Amino acid sequence: RRATVYGRQVTEEIVADLARSRITIVSGLARGIDSVAHHSALEAGGRTIAVFACGLDIVYPSENANLARRIIQQGALISEYPLGTRPRADNFPRRNRIMSGLSLGVLITEAGKTSGAMITAHLALEQNREVFAIPGSILSPASSGTNHLIQEGAKLVSDYNDILEELNLTAVAHQMEIREVVPASDTEALLLKQLTAEPTHIDEVCRNSGLPVSVVSSTLTMMELKGLVKQVGTMNYVLAREAREEYRVKVD
Repeated sequence: RRATVYGRQVTEEIVADLARSRITIVSGLARGIDSVAHHSALEAGGRTIAVFACGLDIVYPSENANLARRIIQQGALISEYPLGTRPRADNFPRRNRIMSGLSLGVLITEAGKTSGAMITAHLALEQNREVFAIPGSILSPASSGTNHLIQEGAKLVSDYNDILEELNLTAVAHQMEIREVVPASDTEALLLKQLTAEPTHIDEVCRNSGLPVSVVSSTLTMMELKGLVKQVGTMNYVLAREAREEYRVKVD
């Protein structure tokens, strides 16, 4: 539930690529990684399914009511519980078997060893589904579960293609639209060169570019609106996936 900046970033990127490849994303509408996964799939124009641990007339958590309404337009809300059923603690691990059962594989992007996501991973194994995990820092409790899964034999994922290859779905990767990024100005081109996939604080961008903070701030805001960069954390920026050099960026 308490996703780190790293967990959010890798979830956004991999889910977006899978969604663009016409892979339907299944999750549980919970706070944290679940919400990020649904949102990323929707933003990429893909399909997503939310599995409730209560009746379909009760959105839990209530703050995700708008997200649930968006999911209806590009996917589905499902539940095994009758209308009026309140969310109870023991409902959540039970509904996880539906999430894994609906899927060809389960991807755990970030989880501690006692996380509910670990329950889903073990259910997936019982259902003969593939289990994938993204490695994280050995110093981060938030990645202790995913690192343990990899030790136990889960497929290590560093890119969405790892999942497509394991599931024999590589053909769908060719359906993705690779957008060529052309900076709108010399300032945008300069800032693209200052950013990477790792978060960089705006102060460092100013120092390295030699531009005043007012110019950098306003330009980054416009670039974020165009999908070239993303703000992660407080005044930290990363290149959006499509804007990285290995994804055909033009910055000259």
